[in-house]
Amino acid sequence: MTRSQTKAAELSAKLRARNPLIIVRTREEHRVEPWLFEAAAKAGYIPRTWDVASGIRNMDGTPLYPNIEQQSQTRTIDGTLDIIANLARDMAATKEAPRRFCWVLRDATPWLMGMPGAQPTRQLRNLCRMFPLPPRAQPVIILTPSTELPPELAGHATIIDWPLPDREEIAAILDTAISNLPAELQETAAPNGQRDAAIDAALGLAGYEAENCYSDSIVRLRKVDPVSVNAEKKRIISASKILEVMDYLEGGFEAVGGLDAIKSWVGLRKLAYGLKARAYGVPMPKGMVIVGISGCGKTYTAKAIAWELGKLPLFRFDIGAMKSKYVGDSEAKIRRALDTIDTAGPCVVLVDEMEKAFAGASQGAADGGVSADAMGTFLTWMQERKGQAFIVATCNDVSGLPPEMLRKGRWDELFWCDLPTIGERAAILDATLTLHKRVMDDPSVQKVAKMTEGFSGAELAALVPDALFTAFADGERDLNVRDLLAAASSVKPLSETAKEKITKMREWSVGRARPASTPVEATESKTATGRTLDI
Repeated sequence: MTRSQTKAAELSAKLRARNPLIIVRTREEHRVEPWLFEAAAKAGYIPRTWDVASGIRNMDGTPLYPNIEQQSQTRTIDGTLDIIANLARDMAATKEAPRRFCWVLRDATPWLMGMPGAQPTRQLRNLCRMFPLPPRAQPVIILTPSTELPPELAGHATIIDWPLPDREEIAAILDTAISNLPAELQETAAPNGQRDAAIDAALGLAGYEAENCYSDSIVRLRKVDPVSVNAEKKRIISASKILEVMDYLEGGFEAVGGLDAIKSWVGLRKLAYGLKARAYGVPMPKGMVIVGISGCGKTYTAKAIAWELGKLPLFRFDIGAMKSKYVGDSEAKIRRALDTIDTAGPCVVLVDEMEKAFAGASQGAADGGVSADAMGTFLTWMQERKGQAFIVATCNDVSGLPPEMLRKGRWDELFWCDLPTIGERAAILDATLTLHKRVMDDPSVQKVAKMTEGFSGAELAALVPDALFTAFADGERDLNVRDLLAAASSVKPLSETAKEKITKMREWSVGRARPASTPVEATESKTATGRTLDI
């Protein structure tokens, strides 16, 4: 069963159980309505629709009342609710077999969000009290994208969040788009090997968004191009502001210095994305948490992972940006983002600085419980999700997170990212020089690495552009060791300014997290107490 079929079966069961008021939340009215009609019919109801522009209509779109005066009455929600209530009373009074109707009200929420106790809200509450009686059953389904609901109706309403289309539904949308093409284009619109890629490229979109992506590609390229569809998908998701689309790091781990333990671990999990691994029964990896000192490459590594796992789409899930002043709106935005991730297929999701995203969840209810609710929703999703997203969460201060956030089962591994060793500092400098199209011999790089003990990866990477300014100003000459050491002499590294905090974090990591780099017997001190730069 597709996700929509599952929801339709759930809705049908609730109608048979005589739930008087059901709120179906979705942005895809056109795609979802046929499922509502099917669910109502299976439960023994005759569907009818209402909206403020068209009034009450039969399922085929014809007006229920041809009389102009009656049509005018049905264009108001209070008039429509009066008609439904009168019909319920008539059905209770007649000895004939009752005709049971299911009323689908489109965009009724604005009419219900007036002053507390406003007439439409009161009418709906009265109808809810009448409907459980068998002869009067006339359930109301409110179809809306809104998350708002009058508190007066909270005890009567059953809320169903309709899911985005899954792979089977996206495939049907693609097939429909291709079938509408002229016969001579249908065979070349999605050539062998491209159909599956085109379906994967549209996962995570609403039905009409996927249809628009396919149509745009067909109009411009005369075929369904997965690259074009994926680019349009990124634009749509960015515009929705529920997830931020990021670029993966070109070159992957080759552009990342050090962190060999993470690289080896990710290399093994990459195998899970192959068909043989699926057939063997290898589970899809859930993700990882990288805890460590600021500037040691946690976010940079997440971008490289997206490349390494097959140039997967990379999304940034900013939970803090989804907080809203409206009750329930924050949770609705988070659920929508999680639903998009679940249906997006293979992808990498970055939850950056996780301790800030859930600040307040374990420190009382200073924000009215919004952080605690958001964390509860996220933890439940992490535990139960079955999607193919690989989650990379970063954290600078683990003391701000509750223990349940880091336990096994929700994450595959917890890594501790320390300040780089001398070998890693050399690798970081090499990678940064390559990024800036510069080459320096190994002894020179090793010398700079030796003299920059206590520097973080970000502080090391910043030395190269600073040194380039110096070399350019000095007659546009080649970059040398003195330029890099001169740039380093002006830096006060974090290992000195936050020495106590780093020591505390290291103590926490022992026995709790796996080192991101293979431990080595180093002669350099783990805590930089000072340095001498030979300039």
